[in-house]
Amino acid sequence: MSEQRDLNREPDGQIVVERCGQILMMGIDRPEKRNGFTPKMLSELAKAHTLLESDPELRCGVIHAFGDHTTAGLDLPKIAALQAEGKPLIPANEVDPFSMREPLRTKPIVIALKGISYTTAVSLALSSDIAIAADNCRFGIIEVKRGIIAGLGGIARLVDRAGWGNAMRYLLTGAEFDAHEALRLNCVQEVVPLGQELTRAVELAELIAEQAPLAVQATIANGREFLNNGWHASVAHIAVARRRLYASADAEEGVSAFKEKRPPRFTGK
Repeated sequence: MSEQRDLNREPDGQIVVERCGQILMMGIDRPEKRNGFTPKMLSELAKAHTLLESDPELRCGVIHAFGDHTTAGLDLPKIAALQAEGKPLIPANEVDPFSMREPLRTKPIVIALKGISYTTAVSLALSSDIAIAADNCRFGIIEVKRGIIAGLGGIARLVDRAGWGNAMRYLLTGAEFDAHEALRLNCVQEVVPLGQELTRAVELAELIAEQAPLAVQATIANGREFLNNGWHASVAHIAVARRRLYASADAEEGVSAFKEKRPPRFTGK
């Protein structure tokens, strides 16, 4: 993955969007400010998620960062100005990268984390489907140190993943925790040596992209149905999804590939 970028870009940073086959790479690019998120960057990340959702050729997204760190969080002076104007952090006509409102993302996201990974990084990790952390990660949900509240879904998701006491240990103190503690708290799914996090994230994204797209999306939807509405709603969703998937061309291809002892060629139909 090349780190060559436009060095004359705006000081408010950018999200570098690259297509790699069926994977959409989304690079956080403001390393001179430890990748602090500006309104421009949030808007561009949302646009990238909208592209992922709308393009049938894209099957998985990967979020990563340029430089040594994922992000130090939101650029508060710039974000405060946006909030003072009463404007949302995420444009209403784009897909929310943090899945805080509909339309909810249907395609999977893998995120690669490294170095300082505060606030926004934790929220992105918790809202992604798979998170890979380099072993030098320094996580923190530090909003209480700034007199504000974590507003990108991090509180509820950390309580859900880690349990009340484990979550409050960090939410109420703003204390840092490392990659291995993030693994224990279920914030990330793997810890790898520094420098291998993006390679591993892409590897998993490529593996996901090989699967039947409709089945992948139905799996995400069913998991979300369980989290939001419970067991019975999840079971009812499975019954509907099963009928639709068994009638798909991809299900037919899956059976044919099994019989012919060859890799399947899924088309998303």
